[in-house]
Amino acid sequence: MSQEIVTRRVTAPEIRIRKGGEPIVALTSYHANTARIVDQHADILLVGDSLAMVLYAMDSTLGVSLDLMIAHGRAVVRGSKRAMVVVDMPFGSYEENPEIAFRNAARVMQETGCGAVKLEGGVRMADTIRFLIERGIPVMAHIGLTPQSVNTLGGFKTQGRDTALWPLIKADAKAVSDAGAFSVVLEGIVEPLAAEISREIAIPTIGIGGSVECDGQILVLEDMLGYNPKPPKFVKVYGAVGTAIEEAVKAYADDVRSRKFPGDEHIYLLK
Repeated sequence: MSQEIVTRRVTAPEIRIRKGGEPIVALTSYHANTARIVDQHADILLVGDSLAMVLYAMDSTLGVSLDLMIAHGRAVVRGSKRAMVVVDMPFGSYEENPEIAFRNAARVMQETGCGAVKLEGGVRMADTIRFLIERGIPVMAHIGLTPQSVNTLGGFKTQGRDTALWPLIKADAKAVSDAGAFSVVLEGIVEPLAAEISREIAIPTIGIGGSVECDGQILVLEDMLGYNPKPPKFVKVYGAVGTAIEEAVKAYADDVRSRKFPGDEHIYLLK
C-alpha cells in the first residue's frame, strides 16, 4: 500500500540555526494562489501588513485590523505546505503591554496555523518579545525603517545615514536578539550598518534595503514581479507580471467586443 508523503514545514529553530549559513529566502504572500507558487522556492512566507498598501491602496500599514491579518494568514497557510508562514501583528495589537500582545498573537497562531508572528520595534519591544517566546510564540523582530512608526519617523526614510544614531540601531538589534527572536528584519538601513549588525548579533538578519551580508533577504512579491510602476530603490524587478496581466485583459476585451469569444470550444452545445 502506497504511503502519502507528508511535507513538513520549516520551523523557527531551523531558521535560527541558519545564521551564517545558506541564505534565507523570504517573500510576502497575501493569498493562497501566490502562496502555492512561492512555497516551492521560499523558506519563509510573510503575511505582511504591507497588504494594506499593496492590496487595499492605503497610504500606510496603519489601517490594517487583526481580523484582516488573520483572514489573509489563514489563506496563505492553506495555500502552502513547506515554507514557514509568519504573520505580521498589526499596529495597535501588541504595543500596549505584553499580556495584550500575547492574547492577540495567540489568536493569530490559533486561527491561522502560522509558525510565528512578526512585530516591529527594538529595545522598546524586547520585554514583549521575551514574554511571547516564553509562552510558546516564536517571534520575528523588525527594526530600522519600521512602517508602523511612519508618523514618528517623518515618512519612509532610510535609517542610519547619521552615524551618530548607529549605536541606537545596534542596541535595537542586540535587544531583540537577546530577547529570543529567531530572526530580525533589517529594513531601510544603510548598507555598512546592516552589514555590521549582521556580523555582530547571534540571530539571522533578513534584509530589505539592507546588505548582501544579511543572512537572508525579503521583498514584497508584487514589487519584484513588476506590479508596482515605481518600486523602492532596494527592489530588483524579476518579472513583468503587471504588463502581462494588462496585455491579457486587453486581448480578452478585444475578443469580447469583436465577438471572437466565446468560441465553439468554450460553449455547451445541445446534444
